[in-house]
Formats: sequence, C-alpha cells, structure tokens
Amino acid sequence: MSKELWVIAEHTEGRLRKVSHMALGVGRAVAGRFGLTCCAVLLGDGAEPLIRELAACGTEKIYVADDSSLSGHNYEACTAAVSALAVGGKPAVIFMGHNSLGKNMAPRLAQRLGVGLVSDCVEIDNGEDGLLFKRPVYSGKAFAWIRLTGRPAIATLRPNAFTGAAGAPVRPEVARHKTLLAAVRMRSLVRELAARAGTRPALAEADIVVSGGRGMKSAANFALIEELADTIGAAVGASRAVVDAGWRNYGDQVGQTGKVISPSLYFAFGISGALQHIAGMSSSKVIIAVDKNPEANIFKIADYGIVADALEVLPVLTAEFKRLRG
Repeated sequence: MSKELWVIAEHTEGRLRKVSHMALGVGRAVAGRFGLTCCAVLLGDGAEPLIRELAACGTEKIYVADDSSLSGHNYEACTAAVSALAVGGKPAVIFMGHNSLGKNMAPRLAQRLGVGLVSDCVEIDNGEDGLLFKRPVYSGKAFAWIRLTGRPAIATLRPNAFTGAAGAPVRPEVARHKTLLAAVRMRSLVRELAARAGTRPALAEADIVVSGGRGMKSAANFALIEELADTIGAAVGASRAVVDAGWRNYGDQVGQTGKVISPSLYFAFGISGALQHIAGMSSSKVIIAVDKNPEANIFKIADYGIVADALEVLPVLTAEFKRLRG
C-alpha cells in the first residue's frame, strides 16, 4: 500500500468544479495528519491544461488519464480507468464528490477493488485505527461514524459540507497513462451532453439556495423566486410536491429523492417541511423559512422564521436586497 491519498478531480468546460476544490482541501488536511501525499486523478480528453490549475492549488502529484471516452458521464469508463490506476498505485484513500460522478463511480470502484465505501460524508476525524467518516442515516435524522478497514478507503464528500484552504503553488509530479482502457469493453458510451443554458450557480454546489413549495400556489409565481435568486446570486430549488405538479424540472428538486445540498444560506418559501425535503437541506448552515402555517415542520429546523404568505414576503425581501446591493 502506497502512502498516497487520491482525489478524483472533476472538471467541466476546462475548469475544476467547486466540489473538486473542496475535496482537494479535505485531502490535503487528511494527508497532512497521516503523513500521506495528496494526489489528484485527472480523467478526460484534453485534461492536460488543468494540470496548471491543480499545481496552483498545491497538488503534489497528478495522475492523468487522457482519453476521449473518459469525457462527459461515461461512468463505466471512468471506473475502469481509476480501477486500473488503483491496482497499480495502491492508494490508501480515495475521495470524490458526492454528486452524479461520485454516486455512479464510487460504488462501482469499491466493488471492483473489493473494499468498503462511505457515501455522502459530512465530517472526517481521526480514529484509533485510521479515519472515521460521519454520514447521515435515517433520512438525516441521525448520524453514524464509520471506520473502513480495507484499503483503499473510498469516500464521497457532500458538496459544501467541508472547508479546505488552498495549498501553496507547487511543481507537481505528473504521471501520464494512455492505455488504461485498451482491454475494456464498454456497454454504453455518452457521446454528447445537452445542458440547459443559464447563469445561476449549480444547485448542488451553490452557497445560497432559494427554494419554493406548494405555498407558491402556481408555476408562474416562481418568477418571484427567480428574481430573488438572481438578485443575490443564488440557485433555485423546489420541493418534491412542486416538481410532481410540473411547476419545476426534476433538476431543481431538493430532498432525499432529489439533490442533497449544504449551502451557507437556504431560503424556504411556502415549504411545509416534509421529512424527505428536510433530509435534503437540513445540513444548510443558515435556514430561513417563510410559511403561513405557524406549526409547519420547517420551522423546527429553521434559524429564522416568518409566519406569512410567501407571495407577500418575496417582493419585499427582493426589493430590500436590491437596495442593499445598490
């Protein structure tokens, strides 16, 4: 077993994703505590320019698998590539974000390597025999501390759940691998991704999220949610009831069956607080809830609450934020 900790460096449009910067920060902190070398694994066609970005944030060693079939959401290919690298490199730990890549790749990778996996980690601590991983259980109503005995220890990290300072710029060691997929037969291959145009931050990685529920009364009224979100640079979210009603796309759903998020600030307008919704946003740093029902479940976890009609409060809040922002 090598003395290396690997972070899967996810990227899009030629830049590292925010969740990868977070995972690298966590990786450097953990590597420092256990005397490991924090390494990045770059997958995808044209990944070479990202080496400079990784070097600038203090990554000591970079594994590069530059292949066109590793682009997009080809999780089967990505798993095969990382598995081949891990068999040869024998890392002690592998981190990746708990997003579409991590949810798809981490279980496959754990199965291939015959090791354990902890998904959706929100905290990491030192145990007597190695790392301890904290993750939510029972729809977020409790937390479990888990210790992995096998190596590598594989974990997916919840976006925004950790903070990690950037390291000092370094000149990293770069290990390039070109033939990792030569003997792999792919059952599926993603040729193209169709992304919705927009300027708002991605819901899973946003620092601020403005969400609406049935209390918004109609799809048209979500224009008020969008106006506030655009004013403060937030992402737009929605409850499952809203998505089921066809008011918003599934990609906006916050909850156990949607996206699990941990923003710094979460606004809940007209959301009563069903358990599956709370499971998806209860780890937000600050929660502000607006609902007409003073007994709404959302107020039990909110830091600040307003008992009022969301449609009356939204225009007032938006106007005040616009005034504050000049």
